[in-house]
Amino acid sequence: MTTLHAAPAQASLYWRRTFPGDTRQAGAARRFVSCLLDGRPCLDEVVLAVDELVVNALRHTKSGQHGGSFTVEVHAAAGTVTVAVTDQGGPAEPAARDAADTDESGRGLRTVSLTAASWGWHGNEGGRTVTAVFTGERSA
Repeated sequence: MTTLHAAPAQASLYWRRTFPGDTRQAGAARRFVSCLLDGRPCLDEVVLAVDELVVNALRHTKSGQHGGSFTVEVHAAAGTVTVAVTDQGGPAEPAARDAADTDESGRGLRTVSLTAASWGWHGNEGGRTVTAVFTGERSA
């Protein structure tokens, strides 16, 4: 008699952490994600995306103002990692744009769009969430 064993299913993991709206917290958010996803194939791309999304939240929304905060969510399941940064809203909608060669900033969401399998956002000027999805294989 032969016994067949099913392959263990990969657990779906979810983490969420809220950070104070201070520029030093971008590094804390990167470390948070790096520790959670250590050894995953898309780690570098995910950490870069989290950094870009956090910096955008701090620069362009109420999250970067006195008393502000932002939340980072990480969901890992079956070869896919989804990261989301929720901010406290601002006047402009997130958009991937092409920056001029001489621009010192403005490439963050374009970088995310080129490295993630997909990205998007929802919300309004009172708060929004920007999400990026990564697979085990590089998209670019």
